[in-house]
Amino acid sequence: MTTTRAVWLFILALTLLRLALLNATLLSPDETYYWMWSQRPDLSYFSKGPGVALVIRSSTALFGDNEFGVRFWSPLLAAATSLLLYYFGQRLFSAAAGFWVVVALNVTPIFNLGSLVLTIDPLSVLFWVAAFYAFWLALERSPEFSAWWPLTGLLIGLGFLCKYTNALELVSILLVLAFTPRLRREFRRLNLYSLGAVFLLCTIPPIIWNSQHAWITLDHLKSRGSLDSTAGFHPLEFLTFLGEHFATYSPLLFLGLMWALGASWRRARRQFKTLFLLWFGLPVFLFYAVLSINKAAAPNWDGLAFLSLSLLAISYWRERAAAHVRVRKWAAAALVLGLLMSALLIGFMTGNFSLPDRDPTDRLRGWQTMADAVSEVRKNFESKSGKPVFLIADERDRASELAFYLPEKRIEGPGHPPVYLPESQDMVNQFSFWPRYDEFEPVTKANAPEPNEVYTEEGGVNVFTGRNALYFQEGKRKGVPRSIQRGFKRVEPLSTIEVLTGTRLLRTLQVYACYEYRPLPL
Repeated sequence: MTTTRAVWLFILALTLLRLALLNATLLSPDETYYWMWSQRPDLSYFSKGPGVALVIRSSTALFGDNEFGVRFWSPLLAAATSLLLYYFGQRLFSAAAGFWVVVALNVTPIFNLGSLVLTIDPLSVLFWVAAFYAFWLALERSPEFSAWWPLTGLLIGLGFLCKYTNALELVSILLVLAFTPRLRREFRRLNLYSLGAVFLLCTIPPIIWNSQHAWITLDHLKSRGSLDSTAGFHPLEFLTFLGEHFATYSPLLFLGLMWALGASWRRARRQFKTLFLLWFGLPVFLFYAVLSINKAAAPNWDGLAFLSLSLLAISYWRERAAAHVRVRKWAAAALVLGLLMSALLIGFMTGNFSLPDRDPTDRLRGWQTMADAVSEVRKNFESKSGKPVFLIADERDRASELAFYLPEKRIEGPGHPPVYLPESQDMVNQFSFWPRYDEFEPVTKANAPEPNEVYTEEGGVNVFTGRNALYFQEGKRKGVPRSIQRGFKRVEPLSTIEVLTGTRLLRTLQVYACYEYRPLPL
């Protein structure tokens, strides 16, 4: 059996297994949040471009609004990424190098997680790999112009529409050209500028959306990177950043990658392949490492860095394994440990393993039970009051999960979410840009107020005025937000919902009855 055939069979088997596991867990809060985006198509969204929303919309159109429908593309994206890395590794080094990079990638815990859930990362990773592969093919044909140049720009642009970090691939390209004397002439040719022009075309949707929404994404990105606060030097934050990488990428695999990175630095001056792979990994890693001196970045934020670096590490360690038995043993141990950690992660996700106190995959559990309980509370309250209510949740994750798992989704109007967040002047997520219960609508025949009802000429009429609501808040009894207290004539505790997994308490939800909504003065 040829190496290529073995890789295809390996990836096919993994993909079928991953497809079979998609329904094994409930959706995470991020997935239900992005699903809500997909139900409300737009040029862009609060924190990211439209890529993930379009992908989820395409799969739910085929398979419905369920876990499989939302996640359908994840295993396929993982398979495509693996194949691209294999063929790229084969082109740069050998088929064996490509094979081992595929194996190492698919035993890495964080990659396995990304192959089973649908967030921005599987899309971002695929377009990143496809873009640096296309750029390599463009350089092979340099100085002649080829379609690989604009295609590289398109792939970076598509990645940017999924995750803005993908724009850093332009920095990698500039560094490769600048540090390679024979390629510096590309700065005087149209090749590079055709790449840039196509990329800029892809930035138009987020630019238009942000120009219409006070450039809110820029504020979000600054806040996300802690750039909106005073910078400081916090060594423990940086150590946390590194520690989380050892945990999520597997300790021996991450250590081997870092070792190879340091050892390969000297080779970059005399070996173009090494320089290429370094510059398509280092800028992303260094960017988030610097940010982590102030506040630790999440381990998936710089995941793009390790795709080219993993191929560099495989090349480095294969050379040494050929001459040293001890290196081969350590390499085998690293792969086995990664496989065991991935299996353990999947076991936790599917409920085959659990911890007595806190489970690392609790974010994937209990949402259907919670939604059913909320639906029952709503039904009982409405039967007693005789009036329909609208629902308010304390934060984005719960509102998104309830919106997906409620057995009866009630949409108050076009674009409205099934569950609202408390009214606020702060724009904190995409809910701030969807229709809200505190908004005034233009007066029409359908919503015209009673003769004695007061409304503002500027805003029109608020159709929620006088209605009752249920407010849900996680945790032990604590104060209700001021906007809820002031927005309703009366607010009182109604019940407590406890969500269990087995005998373990997963989360507690406090329910408040809110009577007769009255819009707050502007």
